Amino acid sequence: MVSLNPVQIFSRGAEEEKAETARLSSFVGAIAIGDLVKSTLGPKGMDKILQSMGRSDKIEVTNDGATILRSIGVDNPAAKVLVDISKTQDDEVGDGTTSVVVLACELLREAEGLVAKRIHPQTIIAGWRLATDEARKALVNFARDHGSDPTKFRQDLINIARTTISSKILTQHKEMFAELAVKAVLRLKGSGNLDAIQIIKKLGGGLRDSYLDEGFLLDKKIGVNQPKRIEKAKILIANTPMDTDKIKVFGSKVKVDAVSKVAEIELAEKEKMKDKVAKILSHGCNVFINRQLIYNYPEQLFADSGVMAIEHADFEGVERLALVTGGEIYSTFDSPQTAKLGECDLIEEVMIGEDRLLKFSGVKMGEACTVVLRGATQQILDEAERSLHDALCVLTQTVKETKTVYGGAKTPGKEAVAMESFAKALRMIPAIISDNGGYDSAQLVSELRAIHTEGKQTYGIDMERGETGDMEKLGITESFQVKRQVLLSASEAAEMILRVDNIVRAAPRQRQPDMRDH
Repeated sequence: MVSLNPVQIFSRGAEEEKAETARLSSFVGAIAIGDLVKSTLGPKGMDKILQSMGRSDKIEVTNDGATILRSIGVDNPAAKVLVDISKTQDDEVGDGTTSVVVLACELLREAEGLVAKRIHPQTIIAGWRLATDEARKALVNFARDHGSDPTKFRQDLINIARTTISSKILTQHKEMFAELAVKAVLRLKGSGNLDAIQIIKKLGGGLRDSYLDEGFLLDKKIGVNQPKRIEKAKILIANTPMDTDKIKVFGSKVKVDAVSKVAEIELAEKEKMKDKVAKILSHGCNVFINRQLIYNYPEQLFADSGVMAIEHADFEGVERLALVTGGEIYSTFDSPQTAKLGECDLIEEVMIGEDRLLKFSGVKMGEACTVVLRGATQQILDEAERSLHDALCVLTQTVKETKTVYGGAKTPGKEAVAMESFAKALRMIPAIISDNGGYDSAQLVSELRAIHTEGKQTYGIDMERGETGDMEKLGITESFQVKRQVLLSASEAAEMILRVDNIVRAAPRQRQPDMRDH
């Protein structure tokens, strides 16, 4: 007699979801993630409060898709894929992190309907691929390139910065911040190295008190009795311990037959430190900046030699300082003749709000600059930094790839069912943006579709008035690179999720009994 019990293949505790169940689980997870962030899309998008439940009880207020998705824990595999594409979008081009997730989510919503009509997933994928190619061609055809005309290109950059910022917290001061971001990026002279732009956040004042400062600011103090201003600075940047002038008897075992012997050991330590400071000074530097602490004795030695010594300049500060002053970071000081010292014209103390900071003017890397952000609360400052960072990323991408497109360019629908579903998903982006502004999206999108059919490709939705408008006249410009990345990432992610027909969860690892329990 044959047993009808199913054969157990996976180890105990493993789970498997098959065919329809697996697909449904993928669709539900991905659509839920899209629905979570879609209310943040566009200039009238809303913000989310993210509260961490730990000791810190930290609160973030943001409408940045990547930040929201990075902060939430998801267990659904398809949802994890969407979280990953928003992160990729953020790393690659810096903006469009919400759009990419929403587009992938809408594609899967369409696919869900098609699968229910018994259309095979591979057929849908084939249609989507054709549609992606069409959409990419359409983007290339609509793209304008003013790279060879500096005046027009600068205006393009201002428009792009304004468009990016208009959906963020900085929107009420978008003209000021767009100008500030463009100035900072044009200083980079096409290198696209965002490390040269430093952002410092200082509580107090309002967002409109933010400004761009040439040179480099370091949020640190100068040592006691040391010069507060140095011209023609020669800077030795180091990552070395300068805290061994006191003997650390506590916690160490030293056998001595008299207390005077401890004093001798302490004196030896002091001598060692004195030699180290002498080695540092032999480099001919008049400024010494260390990643680690500098104790009282070496600080005093530097003061006696008229050298400005700055301690605990955190890792990023030291790295960026080395980059902009043209120096290198040293931890040993045995070859002063070959050492590369950083240089700048002037180091002085400046006041921002109630804080003193060090300003490095005339640094070797001329493109270096610092954006000082002011705001009423830490949350506002953090969100302003994220918004400005998005704008800076998009602008550097545009300087590299000078093509731009007008907001609102979309693909015409085609005969194939899957291609039609792709076009529908693309049309959902302007629909969601207008919904977020409280407008009648069905009316606006159908009007937009009719206008596009007439060949007026620069038309989109004017979110100020709640009607269709010419994006070229309104100056709503976006980076070609960002749009292209949104299109490709979203369709690839949606395709990947649609291909799934089985989800296998491995059995959890069993805890081994501890030998000490016996």
